[in-house]
Amino acid sequence: MTLFVKQPFWTLGLLGLVAAGPSSAQAPSVPSMSQSLPAISVGQVTLNAGATFAGSNEPIRSGLVWRIFEDRGDASQPNIVARSTSPMPSFTLSPGNYIIHVAYGFASASKRISVQRGNLNERLAINAGALQLKGAVSGNPIAPNRVTFSVYVPEAQNSEGRLVIADAKANDMIRLPEGTYHVVSTYGDANAIMRSDLKVESGRVTEATLNHRAATVTLKLVGSAGGEAFAGTAFSVLTPGGDVIREAIGAFPSVTLAEGEYVLIARHEGKVYTREFKIESGLDRDIEIIATP
Repeated sequence: MTLFVKQPFWTLGLLGLVAAGPSSAQAPSVPSMSQSLPAISVGQVTLNAGATFAGSNEPIRSGLVWRIFEDRGDASQPNIVARSTSPMPSFTLSPGNYIIHVAYGFASASKRISVQRGNLNERLAINAGALQLKGAVSGNPIAPNRVTFSVYVPEAQNSEGRLVIADAKANDMIRLPEGTYHVVSTYGDANAIMRSDLKVESGRVTEATLNHRAATVTLKLVGSAGGEAFAGTAFSVLTPGGDVIREAIGAFPSVTLAEGEYVLIARHEGKVYTREFKIESGLDRDIEIIATP
């Protein structure tokens, strides 16, 4: 595998929003509610909020989701009283005690605040960066719709310890807490898979291209070399050891396979035909089985 990584020194703030998936690399932290709450006065309060990258204090200008929770000082779940996707929102709040929480993709920060009167300015620092991934085969770019990425947080001896996001698309901006991640790239829907460990730094985008050694072949059962393919043929692609890699039905289905040797089995009208073939990286071609009488 050849991996090309670029780390531009421009910040993430100019990039578009990527929605966070159901998994989270960093669970939102909610400050302790065990401490005593200050007295409350009457009147409306304006809360002006903003976020910066930890370490650089560069403002984050996009990709933020803000939530304001009512803090009642007990063990019950806080209620959301306001939310915004503005990079620098202003909230009008009644005097009281709140938890301000901001999410940046899979990274987040939170703070317990008390609002009493006038205006209040809050800046939260988020220790986050991003991954932007692409795929290639033999140095040539793979179409974005043909490659997907899964990102894991390694744990102990298991590199695929905890799934952060599955089926991310090429060129997506995957916002993550600073740290090291294990990336799995899948080209097609069979066994063309590449892996790499990548580091995310706060305030920066790590661009990486995972280079596959694979090819896409079209399977055909024909009466003679170069002849018309028989419709309704059932194909099975196996390893030399007999493990099934891919099955398909049709006149000429396509399959993307990792570089190596394979056995192709074709079944048509009660007859079975076989042949061995080899995948060479970047060499897309037809694989024909001739239906002998």
